[in-house]
Amino acid sequence: VWGIALAFPWRKNQKAVRRNFWLDAFYMYFNFFLFSSVIYGVYGLIATFLPEDIMSRFAFIKIKAMSVWLGLLVFFILNDFAQWFTHVLLHRFEFLWNFHKVHHSVKEMGFAAHLRYHWMENLVYKPLKTLVVMILIGGEPEQAFIVHFISVAIGHLNHANVKITWGPFKYLFNNSVMHLWHHVKALPNERRYGVNFGISLSLWDYIFKTNYIPNDSGDIEIGFENDDKFPIDNFVKQLYYPFGKED
Repeated sequence: VWGIALAFPWRKNQKAVRRNFWLDAFYMYFNFFLFSSVIYGVYGLIATFLPEDIMSRFAFIKIKAMSVWLGLLVFFILNDFAQWFTHVLLHRFEFLWNFHKVHHSVKEMGFAAHLRYHWMENLVYKPLKTLVVMILIGGEPEQAFIVHFISVAIGHLNHANVKITWGPFKYLFNNSVMHLWHHVKALPNERRYGVNFGISLSLWDYIFKTNYIPNDSGDIEIGFENDDKFPIDNFVKQLYYPFGKED
């Protein structure tokens, strides 16, 4: 994805190694490898004390009775909706928004910004997402890693310095133009809680009327109100900022 952005940059004046690139690269390692290992380790520990098929017995959708690809499609859609809903909560409630500010503190969009987020989001996103999936389909299918890596690739493209709209498929899949407006610094008052919350799919925003794309120029200021008080360049300060932020 980085190579695509270097070959076909949307914002021509943005440097190949943009501001905070290495900070975001560290966030990728910290969130995607270190912290995820801890989270899934905890899930694995819990699973050892539960009967193997306890959740599938009560699942609303019997995903294990489906073909592999149909099961993965159902998992992808439900998983994405759970993430969209959680994302809305992160913007809607001040306590959660203070943690989500870490992700919105990026001042130049690039693929690595995808995984810049506060570790506390893992405690909101992953349990809620897992709970929804467990209740509805009894747990992740064995080939769930396919969906996870597709989602990561889409997320990288959405944050990259490359102009993607997907044409008529924009009403189904999220894209970099739509997601850039999710990061815009100033919104109309009626949209003050945010717009374009889609993760991989954009259809939830169109269904629930949270879509907003005034133009596709790419020349907009991103961030959030009073982000000049936020420690944009410091990983450690960003981690404890939500716990003792200045007003």
